[in-house]
Amino acid sequence: MVSLLRKLVPPSDYRKLLGAVVVIAANAGGAWTPIGDVTTTMLWIHGQISTLPTMKSLFLPSAISLAVPLALLSLTSEVNGTGQDSPNVLASEQMAPRGQLVFSVGIGALIFVPVFKALTGLPPYMGMLLGLGVLWILTDAIHYGESERQKLKVPQALSRIDTQGALFFLGILLSVSSLEAAGLLREIANFLDAKIPNTDLIASAIGVVSAIIDNVPLVAAAMGMYDLTSFPQDSDFWQLIAFCAGTGGSMLIIGSAAGVAFMGMEKVDFFWYLRKVSGFAFAGYAAGIATYFALNSLHISLPTTLAQSTFLPCS
Repeated sequence: MVSLLRKLVPPSDYRKLLGAVVVIAANAGGAWTPIGDVTTTMLWIHGQISTLPTMKSLFLPSAISLAVPLALLSLTSEVNGTGQDSPNVLASEQMAPRGQLVFSVGIGALIFVPVFKALTGLPPYMGMLLGLGVLWILTDAIHYGESERQKLKVPQALSRIDTQGALFFLGILLSVSSLEAAGLLREIANFLDAKIPNTDLIASAIGVVSAIIDNVPLVAAAMGMYDLTSFPQDSDFWQLIAFCAGTGGSMLIIGSAAGVAFMGMEKVDFFWYLRKVSGFAFAGYAAGIATYFALNSLHISLPTTLAQSTFLPCS
C-alpha cells in the first residue's frame, strides 16, 4: 500500500496522504475491539458490549471502512512519475532488540486485559495496571545503571502524560453525568425516539456528528439516554454505536484524537483534509455500515474458535 501511494501521489501530498491513511486506519482499528478506542472501552466496561461478540460483528465492517478509502485514494490520485523519487518517510533505524521486547510486552499486556477480566472478574483497569506494573519492572531491569536512558523508564514516561487531556475527558464525563441526573438525557432520548423511530438512523447520525464533536461525550450521552433495559448487552444498537462513533471521526480531521495529533504534527490544513480525504472517509463509513447491516441480515459472523473457549466467556 505504501509503495502504491508513493507511485501514484505527488511528493508534496505523499506524506500528508500517508498520515491521513494512518488516521483512518487508527479509527477503524479501534472501533472493533474493546481495548482499541476510548468509546468502545466505555461501552465494554459499563456492560453494553462484551468482548468476542463485538469483535466478531465489527471486524469486517471496520476493515471495509478502511479498505474503501484506500481503494478510492489509489484510483483517484494523480499519476505523477516524480512520486517514485519521493523520500522514504518511513525510513528509520531498526528497532533495537530491547525496544522490540518492550513493544511486544506492551502489546501483550493490552491483549491480556480481556483475558484478565474473564479470569478474575475484576474491572479492566486492574488488568491495565497489572500490565503497567510488568512494563515498569521490565524497563527498570533493562535500563538499570544507564543514567542516560532514564527517560525510557515508566516513571519518566508517566510524567509526560497529557494531564490536560485527562482532565478534559473527566470534565466531559462529569458534565454528561450531571445531565443524566437532571433527566435531560432521557428527555432527549424520548424526543429522538418520537422524531426518528429507527434506532439505526440514530446510531448512524451519532457517527456523523462525531466528525465534529468528540466521540467520548457522544457515546457517554448515548449511554445516559439509553440503558440496558432499553437495549440489552450486545444488541445491534450498542454495536452500531461502537462502530459509528469510532469510525465517524475520520470524516473530518478534527473528529478524532488521531486526526488532531496528525494536524499538529504535519501542519495539515483543515480544508486540505476536507478536499482530499473527507469524501473517501465518508464512503468508507457508509460502506462499513452497509456491511454491518448485510452481515446481520444474513446472520453471518466471523468464525472463531475463541467463541467456544471456556476460559474467555462473552459476558
